[in-house]
Amino acid sequence: MLSLNDNDFRRLITFIKSSFGIDLSQKRQLIIGRLSNTVVSMGYSSFTEYIDHVLAEKKPQDLELLLSKLTTNYTFFLRESSHFDYFQKTVLPYLEKTKTNHVLSIWSAGCSSGQEPYTLSMILKEYFGNKPGNWDTRILATDISQNALKAALAGIYDEESLSALPADWKRKYFRPTSESGVYEVADVLRNNVIFKTFNLMDPIRFKLKFDVIFCRNVMIYFDQPTKEALVRRFYDATVPGGYFFIGHSESLNKATTPYHYLMPSTYRKE
Repeated sequence: MLSLNDNDFRRLITFIKSSFGIDLSQKRQLIIGRLSNTVVSMGYSSFTEYIDHVLAEKKPQDLELLLSKLTTNYTFFLRESSHFDYFQKTVLPYLEKTKTNHVLSIWSAGCSSGQEPYTLSMILKEYFGNKPGNWDTRILATDISQNALKAALAGIYDEESLSALPADWKRKYFRPTSESGVYEVADVLRNNVIFKTFNLMDPIRFKLKFDVIFCRNVMIYFDQPTKEALVRRFYDATVPGGYFFIGHSESLNKATTPYHYLMPSTYRKE
């Protein structure tokens, strides 16, 4: 395994922090463990050569590989299901009453391989499917990872990923592929999600402000100042009365966050 000297470690974590907001200052051994084989396989004899290349070239494919090695994209359908219960039983009735134009604006920020926005889309289809009026329930789903977005767009999932779904949802919204135990998302869901590449460190300048933002298990990689700045951008991009969900393992500082605390990992803009 290659060694990572202090200077190279500082150069790498500074670049990752400034470019993507990800704080790896306490992850030296993780970097060594996850990147050593990649550095060697790319033909470099040291971290110094590899980091020189990454910082000089900044090639998208190199940055994509770097991020995929150093972050974990683990997710499944109906993960942290209490959020989806609250979304269905509290948020959607509120939006149904208040959105007179029948247009919803929902953002899955850091959508990974698509399970979260597709789960939200199923709930929306179940809730509004028999309601009068033509509701626009399309969801914006963004991620910085091109590989994650490719997987989300492909919409191919194994049995384990679908295991928490109700059986009738699985029948309605997925179709078996030729491979045993592998399913493809139905077009009714695929067409309801708009996938885009987006770096959460960038200004948020979408056309509409959001009724609901899900950003779950993403900010675990950010230090406190980066997280607070991002939450402020989310807040500014949320409509009054809109909701903000984070992961169960995450929390916001109640004294500094502009959102109103509802319950653990659930907030609202008043």
